Amino acid sequence: MKVLNSVSAGCQQLTRSLTLACAVSAAAVSAPVMAAEELNLYNWGDYINPEVLTRFTAETGIKVNLDTYGSNEEMLAKLQAGATGYDIVFPSVHMQDIMSHLKLLHKTNINQSAGFKNIDPAHLKAKTDPKGEYCLPYAWGSVGIVYNKELVPELNSWNEFFALPEQGKKIAMLDDMREDIGIALILQGESVNSVDRDQLKAAQAFLIEQKPNVSAFTYDSIPMVQSGDIAAAQWYVGAMMYVLEDPEKLAYVIPEEGATMYQENMCVLNSAPNKSNAKAFLEFFMKPEIAALNAAQQANGTANKAAVSLLPENLRANPAVNPPAEVMDKLQIFEDLGKGLKLYDRVWTKVRTAS
Repeated sequence: MKVLNSVSAGCQQLTRSLTLACAVSAAAVSAPVMAAEELNLYNWGDYINPEVLTRFTAETGIKVNLDTYGSNEEMLAKLQAGATGYDIVFPSVHMQDIMSHLKLLHKTNINQSAGFKNIDPAHLKAKTDPKGEYCLPYAWGSVGIVYNKELVPELNSWNEFFALPEQGKKIAMLDDMREDIGIALILQGESVNSVDRDQLKAAQAFLIEQKPNVSAFTYDSIPMVQSGDIAAAQWYVGAMMYVLEDPEKLAYVIPEEGATMYQENMCVLNSAPNKSNAKAFLEFFMKPEIAALNAAQQANGTANKAAVSLLPENLRANPAVNPPAEVMDKLQIFEDLGKGLKLYDRVWTKVRTAS
């Protein structure tokens, strides 16, 4: 989904408790703003509500420029290749740890800001930043299965997902090394961060066995599921944006065997040219109504505990978006593997080149 949402569209997705705030915002941005300063964001594609950026500019006069990437690796590679000018990036937790080791992140002391009391300590997951001195927990969610109910009336597990091709129904997986190897490890009952050679060899064998039955390895599965070209796809909880628009046709499930989860954090780069503006944005995002505005549009989880009560009921009480404790216990988050990453690279190369 492209970043095209208007003020009114953003408002429609929130509960009545945010209606007044959105109305005030709409009035504020109706007049042109002379932005003397700038802020440059480098984020996952479509992972921030454009209304959040509009409201920040209206409040501060700071112009926001947004550039996007498709993976943690793409973002890191661009920075290491010498890209400059970015102020804030949004790495997954394990990538934040990698970037910390590479001395790429600026210590913001954001945990000393008043709004940090709204952040759930359970989301301080980065091993290199256990107190939140560098980065701000941003968004999180599961990586499960989105499916077309006209083709698959009900789906509850990875085993059922991988059995669909035997029934003449097509499936897709993410073109993502950690996610795909992670599912293979979960089905073995192992950690998605395992560096055990035998466990990884078994995961490799499983993926190579499944490969002929996978119609596509892609991040662009949603249109194919919507059209019925494929029956089901491994995808992020953000699929709920589409499920809520067409609940009679689409569904999203966290498989009963468990799944991976992601969490992206907002981090200011050491090379950021606008560090004060960057910290101002982090502080702005800690406002419950702003975090809720973003989560409602993205249909994912928020690390801002004060924002949860402001979410629409269909998200706040939805077990796919805010899972109960027993389901959360089955979600695993990726960690920095260090030298163990080379083992994954070898497995993935063999999977992708297998005929």
